[in-house]
Amino acid sequence: MNDSDSFKRANSAALRFLTYRARSVAEVRTRLSRRFSADVVEQVIDSLMDQAYLDDSRFADQWRDSRVASRPRSASAIRRELVSKGVDRDVAATAVRDVDDDATAYRAGQKLARQLNQADESTFRRRIWGYLLRRGFTQTVTRRAIERLREDRRGPDHRPLEIVGDS
Repeated sequence: MNDSDSFKRANSAALRFLTYRARSVAEVRTRLSRRFSADVVEQVIDSLMDQAYLDDSRFADQWRDSRVASRPRSASAIRRELVSKGVDRDVAATAVRDVDDDATAYRAGQKLARQLNQADESTFRRRIWGYLLRRGFTQTVTRRAIERLREDRRGPDHRPLEIVGDS
């Protein structure tokens, strides 16, 4: 049964699909079901899982690492992305359990903050606020990140103004 021509073609198609990036089981199932019967698709998926080419837990960890490193998102946004890719909710929740939203939001805002270095305070805050909210960070996390970025903007030698009265 595994030696059938249909299985071989489906297996080759799945392996080609996996060469571009890691995929969830659901993504591979959806892709293969366009061209192959449900029985063949399940045989291929079982085979790929046995060979460790498909593993939703490993996929979720890789997706999280990629997002945190290159396209920062909040833990909840990453979890939603994983679920939309067919990863079980519990697996997705486990994958993002250790994501530090405060650190990730700060890193996400640093590049934009550098671009806004010459902007006035209001523009600086507004642009970063929207940027971080669109990436799934809560208002509380966003507020803390903006405060850190504002401190960076002022520089290490910044001291609050002292009011000197007439004595």
